Amino acid sequence: MSHTPSILFVCLGNICRSPMAEGAMRAAAEQAGLELTIDSAGTGDWHVGNPPDPRAVAEAGANGVDIAGLRARQVTREDFMRFTHVLALDDQNLRNLEALAPSDASAELALLLDMVPGREGEPVADPYFGGDEGFQQTWADVTAAAQALVARLGG
Repeated sequence: MSHTPSILFVCLGNICRSPMAEGAMRAAAEQAGLELTIDSAGTGDWHVGNPPDPRAVAEAGANGVDIAGLRARQVTREDFMRFTHVLALDDQNLRNLEALAPSDASAELALLLDMVPGREGEPVADPYFGGDEGFQQTWADVTAAAQALVARLGG
């Protein structure tokens, strides 16, 4: 079995926050020369197979990260064994993950912003129903978390 850290970012539909977190983490890991397995998923199934929200793609792209090729998927029970870290983007998704996790889950389950000193317990706000500024704030949050994760994982 590989000891490469693996991170799954989870939000509700896997078209806004979690693909942005996946993109930010890929960029931060690459910049740090850190080898990680990185993915994202949603607790809901409404958007399975769909690309990220165009506003998420635009915000990531404005920051030099291409997430247009990602496709939404729903989290599975196997994910709790496949990944070393399963990180929820808000409390409701954390509760959903806790309910879904098998009793022998090996993944560390936490809120994404728990990784950022001083931001423990905070959610990454869902920008879906708002304007572009919400996506800018989400990008700032997931980028801060990605930097903190890289530091934590030794990058």
